[in-house]
Amino acid sequence: MMRAEAVVDVIVVGAAQVATVRTADDPGVVVGGAVAIAAGRVLGVCPEREIDERFVVDPETRRIDARGGLVLPGLVDPHTHLLFGGSRHEEFAMRLAGADYLAILAAGGGIHSTVAATRAAPDGEIVANARRYLAQMLSFGVTTVEVKSGYGLSAPHELRLLRLAKVLSGDVAPRIVPTLLGAHTVPKEHASNRDRYVASVIDEMIPRAVAEGLAEACDVFLEKGAFEPSEARAILSAAKAAGLRTKLHAGQFTDQGGAELAAELGAVSADHLEHVSDAGLAAMATAGVAAVLLPGPGYAVRGAWANGRRMREAGLTVALATDCNPGTSHTTNLPLMALGAANHMGLTPSECLYAVTRGAGLALGKADLGHLEPGARADIAILDLPDWRGLLYRFGAPLATTVIVGGEVVWPG
Repeated sequence: MMRAEAVVDVIVVGAAQVATVRTADDPGVVVGGAVAIAAGRVLGVCPEREIDERFVVDPETRRIDARGGLVLPGLVDPHTHLLFGGSRHEEFAMRLAGADYLAILAAGGGIHSTVAATRAAPDGEIVANARRYLAQMLSFGVTTVEVKSGYGLSAPHELRLLRLAKVLSGDVAPRIVPTLLGAHTVPKEHASNRDRYVASVIDEMIPRAVAEGLAEACDVFLEKGAFEPSEARAILSAAKAAGLRTKLHAGQFTDQGGAELAAELGAVSADHLEHVSDAGLAAMATAGVAAVLLPGPGYAVRGAWANGRRMREAGLTVALATDCNPGTSHTTNLPLMALGAANHMGLTPSECLYAVTRGAGLALGKADLGHLEPGARADIAILDLPDWRGLLYRFGAPLATTVIVGGEVVWPG
């Protein structure tokens, strides 16, 4: 390895292990490793004893001591619904008693209930709630979070939520990736004229979100009771033409051809996928669409578990997310989702690590997130663990001792 010419700004030392996350099958562990950082990017990882031979270190270089812990790339949560008001604890109890989600939605509950509460909530309340959740995510080592709109369901309210996401982006961390989900469901006031609402998403929400720089991607909930395939195709085609990445809620309750549509449109991801055909998975693999799996509803409301083993065998990049939302997955614990994927979705520990780091970055269209190879963003989680396998073994507790975003320590703040 040639000596790097850039002067190192920060070195992370004192690690039991550094997991660079090379592939889904290779966590790229360097025992006793150190991470060299310059200008917010990773210069490289090597055994700590070789750091001065391989990198240009001067007296101004800052040293961060991992204190015998585990150094990972910052975890990435690629599917959340953090911007909301109100609570759905009563509905949660109904679901546990056997109530059907689509029936609750049709009766005016579910998303509709949260839409009413979100429209009524002051901006400050929504932002404070999201900041509290983001702080919890940091404590688990999460450094990038996708944040959707979706509980406004009108052009003014959806744009309001995206502007609140921009407020969150002005904070130090985690890194926020905003997504327009105006097509979460058809609002009650448009129930008799769906076409008018679809036109509003296409003609108002997408152009204004792009003009104001409020969103990086557009999502649609393709499902019975939400949006039909033709509607999803029209919305996402408009979003793609406007320069947004596209993604899709697909196959959560029924197979509506979402995997095939995601492949047709070249989406960055199709999310949920509890009910999906082999042909759909093959199409996604050919098109390079990532599969984002969401264990939270399986834990919380006895939802179905997607078959992650089947997706890996189909050649897909697999990511995991919390799906943090007030109805079906009210959690901020991404490592717990990884344990669920190991126990119920057929993923190996190495695949789970990849799915909450590098795979999740790819599901957001960001190849420089979730790994510690040269050129990656210097987003790092130092956990109170001696070995990378402890990420699943020590489940439930927040284990981050230090969190770094772009080379800067953001946790503890």
